[in-house]
Formats: sequence, C-alpha cells, structure tokens
Amino acid sequence: MISAGDFRNGITLEIDGQVVQILEFQHVKPGKGAAFVRTKLKNVINGGVVERTFRPTEKFPAARIDRVDMQYLYSDGDLYNFMNVETYDQIALNSDLVGDALKFVKENEMVKVCSYNGSVFSIEPPLFVELEVTDTEPGFKGDTATGASKPATVETGAQVNVPLFINIGDKVKIDTRTSEYLGRA
Repeated sequence: MISAGDFRNGITLEIDGQVVQILEFQHVKPGKGAAFVRTKLKNVINGGVVERTFRPTEKFPAARIDRVDMQYLYSDGDLYNFMNVETYDQIALNSDLVGDALKFVKENEMVKVCSYNGSVFSIEPPLFVELEVTDTEPGFKGDTATGASKPATVETGAQVNVPLFINIGDKVKIDTRTSEYLGRA
C-alpha cells in the first residue's frame, strides 16, 4: 500500500479498479484547511489522463506491472510479432496496441513488453537507438557553425531533425522518448 503522501512520478497504482501511473504530483499546504496532494494520472490501459486530488493519508495498492524483454521479429500487416528470448514464446500484437512505439526499432532488436494481469498494454522501445540516415538534403562545407537543422529519414522510416552536416549513410544516435538527435554514432 502506498499513501498519497509518498507519491512519486512513475509509480503505478490501482485506484477505483483502474491501473494508473502518476505523471505529476504536487503536495499543497494551503493557508487554511488540510494539506492535499494534487496529481495528474494516466490510465495505462486506455491512455486517458485525469487530474485528481487526494488526502495525504489515503492509501492505494501498488499495481504489479510485468516488463518482459522481448525481441521484435517482424510486422505482418496489422500484426507485430515478438519473441521471448528465454522461453521462445511468440506473441502477435495489433497496430492499435503498438502505436508509435516501434518507429525507431529495427527488426530483431529488444523491446520491453508491459503487461498487467497477463494483458499487454504497451511496448517500451530502448531509450537510445543508433540508426542510419536513408534520406536527407545534402550537407555543404561550412554547415557546422550554425545551429540550424534539417529533416532526415532514418532506416525505420521515421523522421528526425538533424544538424546540417549529417549526410545520407551517416549513423545517428536518437533518444526514442523525444525523437531527438543526440549525435553521431
């Protein structure tokens, strides 16, 4: 049981029969009245975000989220296939469930498959990936001094803004949470 006074970002709880993750929290002590905790909660199953307030003494059970390392094998139409590398069990997930999670993931790379009570609700790609640029405008001599950027397409088909000196064939390091260019690989 986790009390509202102990809330932290990223904690997953069961509140009113729903599994929610704390996105933001703030302890508030008004001049008059009792203290309270203002939170922004995300339902991990359907993705909805709500704001709620709690008394600091309220307690909620922690939700057990299973994160299993799986290898992304291939996509087959609307289905994405994954394999547990320890048990060799394979699962196929539809594109609605996967969403944009795999836009920076190549085939045969490892991802985390998140489930609650055996029901998969999301895919977590690696935090950082190294991908090759397949399409971008050509760079010119002297383009390194300015802080300007240009759009580039990487080998998974995703778009990323890169500095002007990056050319086709260069390997770049990308933060998958923000879709941000981090440097050359």
